[in-house]
Amino acid sequence: MKGHDFRRWRKGLELSQKEAADALGLKRRVVQYYEKGERDGDPVKIPRTVRLACFAILSGIGDYHGPDKDNKKDKKDRDDERESAKDADKPEKKAKKKKKKSKEREDV
Repeated sequence: MKGHDFRRWRKGLELSQKEAADALGLKRRVVQYYEKGERDGDPVKIPRTVRLACFAILSGIGDYHGPDKDNKKDKKDRDDERESAKDADKPEKKAKKKKKKSKEREDV
């Protein structure tokens, strides 16, 4: 995202620089630097976090309070499934190890 893209984002949402700064958790002066693309003659890069926040605001997301309780349950279920899959592989792995050891003994 370049400075002119940032400005177009702000204007597209009909936000003042102050409103955009408040929405992004920035100071108005930083918004000005981003739009200008420089600060005191040095180029200013818009950080990924700010670019992602711009997209979130554009998508109608005002704030994020973490995952829902349901999401935590889903994660636990996925973790349980992974553990079950690992446990199912264990007998197969043990059999392979035994086979390898017996082959090594034959070679000796």
